[in-house]
Amino acid sequence: MKRVLAVALLTLAAVLGLATPALAHNTLIGSDPAEGAKLSAGPPRVTLTFDQPVQKDFDTITVTAADGTHWEAGSAEVQGNAVSAPVRPLGPAGEYAIGYRILSADGHPVSGVVRFVLTTPGTGTPASVAPPGAGQPGAAGGGGMPVWPWIVGAVLVLAAGVVVALRVGRSEDRR
Repeated sequence: MKRVLAVALLTLAAVLGLATPALAHNTLIGSDPAEGAKLSAGPPRVTLTFDQPVQKDFDTITVTAADGTHWEAGSAEVQGNAVSAPVRPLGPAGEYAIGYRILSADGHPVSGVVRFVLTTPGTGTPASVAPPGAGQPGAAGGGGMPVWPWIVGAVLVLAAGVVVALRVGRSEDRR
């Protein structure tokens, strides 16, 4: 019986030790313009820097004013761990938001917002309005792999360990 308990405890320890969450999701480590920056002229390009390389072809950057108008001038471009996009000349003074949604090296989508303030009005005009939810961080849901497959897998491994422990215990009791 002691051996059965020992095997069950080792199996549980293995399941809990191996079922750690993925720690490879990208994290934003810098931006140009920086969070909360006060600019007298709009930037011609925005750049976001992450702690790890970013997958190409699945990235979105939007630049929006408080009234919802869009100011990005093209698609996001990825170079290693930096994602950037061209920006139209900005218009009214006020707060602007750089919304992003990127795909981490591990396949997990990461989204967020960096805000800056334009202190002097520019002469630019906004791009055409995007459809609701397009390019907005979080608009398509949380993304990533759900937790339930990991839980089911852990339960199955634990159950297999218990079955093996019981069989080993029975065979020793027969001797």
